[in-house]
Amino acid sequence: MGKLTFLAAVLAVVACVSLAAGPLLLHCAPPAFGAARVTTISDPSLFAQSAARILDRDFPNKDISYVLMDAQMGRLLASRWPEASRPIPLGSLVKPFAALAYTGQHDDRYPIFVCRGKASGCWQTRPHGRLDISSALAYSCNSYFRDLTSRLTGAEMQDIAAQFGLDPPDPRLTGPPLMGVGTRWQISPLHMAHAYQELVRRRDEPGVPEILAGLADSAKWGTGSAAGRVLKREDVLAKTGTAACQHTPRAPGDGLAILIAPADQPELLLMIRVHGVPGSRAALIAAQMLLSLQQ
Repeated sequence: MGKLTFLAAVLAVVACVSLAAGPLLLHCAPPAFGAARVTTISDPSLFAQSAARILDRDFPNKDISYVLMDAQMGRLLASRWPEASRPIPLGSLVKPFAALAYTGQHDDRYPIFVCRGKASGCWQTRPHGRLDISSALAYSCNSYFRDLTSRLTGAEMQDIAAQFGLDPPDPRLTGPPLMGVGTRWQISPLHMAHAYQELVRRRDEPGVPEILAGLADSAKWGTGSAAGRVLKREDVLAKTGTAACQHTPRAPGDGLAILIAPADQPELLLMIRVHGVPGSRAALIAAQMLLSLQQ
C-alpha cells in the first residue's frame, strides 16, 4: 500500500459506504499513493456503524467474534463479540505481559532459552532452537514461556496487570497458567484489546521495544505470517493464540489473533476469535477482514 495509511483507506471506504446516510467524511474517493491522511470524521457513531456493516457483510460467520479499535485513541470502532466484557481464557495473547512482568523482576533483562520442541514442552515438535524474547514471541514458543513463567508468580503480575488494564491473575498462580495455558487466568476481550493499544503507546519504555519487535516478526515469519502475506506489507504487528473453547458445541480450542497496523504508527487494532481453529488461521482471517476495509 506504500505511503497510504490503513486508517486513510478505511475512512475512504466507510465514507463511500455511508453516502446514503449522509456525508461522513470530507472525501469519498480512495486517496492516491502519498495522499494526506483522511481523518476528519463528522459523526464517529456513524463511522462505527459503517465499519460494522462492512465487516458483518463480508464476514457473516457467527463463529467469528471481533473487536475493531482505534489504536491511537483506544476508541472502540466496531464489535461483534458477545459478552466482550466477560473474562474468558485468552491463551497466548497474555505472553507479552507475562514477559514484561518477568523483566520488571529481573533488572529489565529477558532470558535466553533453547527450545527443544516437544521434548521441552513446546507446541511444535521440531525445536525452535536458541531464542530471545522477540523470536520467542514471533514463534509463540511454549518452551520459552514455560521456563519464563516458572520464575514468575501471579502476585508479581499484579503491577503489570494494573498498568495495562488487564484482569489480574490469582496471586498464587505460577507457571503455565501465566502464559495462557488452561482456564485459570481469564481476561475480558475488551481489556485485552486495550492492553495491546497501551502496549504500542508505551513503545519507548524499557522492555517494550523487544516485545513489539517480536510481534512484527510474527507477521513476517512467525505464527502470524499469514497476515503479513495477505496484507502484503511488513509493518504489521501480530500476536496469535489458542484458548480453551467457551462455546457450544465444544471444539478443541478457539483461535485468537490481534493485528495492529501500521507497526510504526499504529492506527487500527483488530482482535478476533474464531471458533474451532488454531491461532494461525485466525491471523489469516483477521488480515482478510482488514483488507476488506481497504477495498
